[in-house]
Amino acid sequence: GMFSFESVHQRSGSWNSWREKKIMTEEQKDVSPPLAEEGEKPKTAKQLEKEAKKAAKMAKFNEKKAKKETAPKKEGEPKEKSKKVEEKKVVTYDIDTPIGEKKNIEVEMPAAYSPMFVEAAWYEWWKKQGFFKPEYGTDLSKPNPKGNFVMVIPPPNVTGSLHLGHALTNSLEDAICRWHRMKGRTVLWVPGCDHAGIATQVVVEKKLKREEGKSRHDYGREAFIKKIYEWKEEKGGRIYHQLERLGSSLDWDRACFTMDEGPKEAVKEAFVRLHDDGTIYRSNRLVNWSCTLKSAISDIEVDKKELTGRTELPVPGYKEKVEFGVLVSFAYKVEGSDEKIIVATTRIETMLGDTAVAVHPQDERFGY
Repeated sequence: GMFSFESVHQRSGSWNSWREKKIMTEEQKDVSPPLAEEGEKPKTAKQLEKEAKKAAKMAKFNEKKAKKETAPKKEGEPKEKSKKVEEKKVVTYDIDTPIGEKKNIEVEMPAAYSPMFVEAAWYEWWKKQGFFKPEYGTDLSKPNPKGNFVMVIPPPNVTGSLHLGHALTNSLEDAICRWHRMKGRTVLWVPGCDHAGIATQVVVEKKLKREEGKSRHDYGREAFIKKIYEWKEEKGGRIYHQLERLGSSLDWDRACFTMDEGPKEAVKEAFVRLHDDGTIYRSNRLVNWSCTLKSAISDIEVDKKELTGRTELPVPGYKEKVEFGVLVSFAYKVEGSDEKIIVATTRIETMLGDTAVAVHPQDERFGY
């Protein structure tokens, strides 16, 4: 027959109550559930049974752990067993191939990709074949109907070596050049490196001071420039080698250094033209002056340091550190009066160049 939802609910509640009582062990029957805190429901028999099992497992685990720690170790038994990691051998191309000759491609390829095997010997052959020269397969005396593409590599500074950023940008530039070649255009990608101006001068000067105890003035202009070129040959050669390892499709016969005669004359010409049309000009401006170099230097060569208070810093030309970050007050006498104007500054040495003191016209303290 039919029965109401209420009667089903009541019967269900009775069944659950009987079932819970049935599964309780004899031990649990004698255990009264702990008194619940105000607002908290008392734990059911099922919850208590679950907690008891968990506690029993934990006790068993602790017992095993204690037994293992107290058990005497056998003589000669290693403390910990370490898994031996089998080192993978790097497969290299060891076939004797004369520089500039084509690589032997009939040999068996390694099972796994090996960059050292794949890249070996190819680049020197590419250079010898002239694949990266604009003259390759083209008569430069005649215009290419498909067009030309010429790009100069942003010259890396000769002061260091290439890093990951160079590898990224160089790969993109190389892809662009190769794409234009595939389009049938005449392509020239000019390599080179930059003298880096004062940065290189400082590096070379420090090197000479450290190794020979001499300055650039001891050498003189011509001899010092020769030393810079020696540094360039050392560092620039490494940069060029790195570019080759990247597989860059550069025309090495046209490589240039920014202190070569051609680039130097081009720079002079550019500055003269820019000066003639008023783009660059001489003027009185605040500059970064180096007391050591006796020269103005660019913002990029300056390391800015914020001082929070009195700080002693090393200054070239001084044996002892120089104090900075101290607020000094001094007085200027007012002409025709016994009064004084107190000025505070952290750069007391600049007072020697002061010619006037400006005050706010509405400041009542200075109603002269």
